[in-house]
Amino acid sequence: MLLTLNSIREDRPGPQWQALFETYWPAYKAWFLSEGHLARPGYVTSRKKLRQYMPELLPIYEQLVELAGGGDLAARFLSLYCPPPYLSGCSQAVWSGPEPLLVRNYDYSPRLFEGNLLYSAWHRPVIAVLDCLWGVLDGLNDAGLVVSLTFGGRKVIGDGFGIPLVLRYILEFCDETEAATEVLQRVPVHMPYNVTILDHKGTYVTVYLAPDRPAVITSSPVCTNHQQQIDWADYARLTSTVERKEFLETRLADPAETESSFIRRFLRAPLYNTQYEKAFGTLYTATYSPRWLEAQFYWPNHKTLHQSFADFKAQKTVVNLKLSRASFKTRSVS
Repeated sequence: MLLTLNSIREDRPGPQWQALFETYWPAYKAWFLSEGHLARPGYVTSRKKLRQYMPELLPIYEQLVELAGGGDLAARFLSLYCPPPYLSGCSQAVWSGPEPLLVRNYDYSPRLFEGNLLYSAWHRPVIAVLDCLWGVLDGLNDAGLVVSLTFGGRKVIGDGFGIPLVLRYILEFCDETEAATEVLQRVPVHMPYNVTILDHKGTYVTVYLAPDRPAVITSSPVCTNHQQQIDWADYARLTSTVERKEFLETRLADPAETESSFIRRFLRAPLYNTQYEKAFGTLYTATYSPRWLEAQFYWPNHKTLHQSFADFKAQKTVVNLKLSRASFKTRSVS
């Protein structure tokens, strides 16, 4: 099973982003209308909510809407206000050694994955894996702020934004964990999500979000697919969320664990998943370094990808998801 990750650099919204929109819009349009045209908020409401909660994003939003053709439906979609529900898996953890890292597995369906890593400089330089064409699954900015998301393991749906757009907002306008946490406390989300944040000072939090209750800020370095308790037992069993979290906590508590060995854990069971037909297969393992301002991607087929603000290369990385052994190098820890 092949997966392609496209590394793209475009400092300002332009022809490359427009080409992405034209490529993915038919599929996103079908998804956006999957519950009917009237199930999604109108343009006026969507733009009003964006202006209310994330007004600094409006200039970028309006540029993207124009590149998308200026249509009502595309504008509503790009606001990411009250989108249709969607689920993903994911495991993530902060390695808080001498040079902290955020390490994460993104678990989802390869058929539904955009597969784009974008270096942009819309408000500031950001490197991030895209979702919904401008949202963020995980990424970092030039201040050394790193963010990553997982699904929160509850069925509740409410009024709010898709979390990828909130993470975009954080990377564009926040420098440190404290400021990012304040954003997560005030911007509503439409589904339960868990967000881990790490900054250049080594300060990290994991925040549990939901549309029906206040954000819960924790000092946990580990996050999988539940929050303070199991709310959706069938999903918890399917994804082994408890077992994955306990495994990561055990590894972080082991004084013999090293940065390299910890990263390798993500390329093997129980963290690496192959249930692709159930939309719960690991599509990539990523590490983000606030100090080195770099992102590295790993797959269990000997293939790696290194990108940074200092040396970002436009390229296509094609991997076979079902090969099982990993061999890679990590930067040395001084």
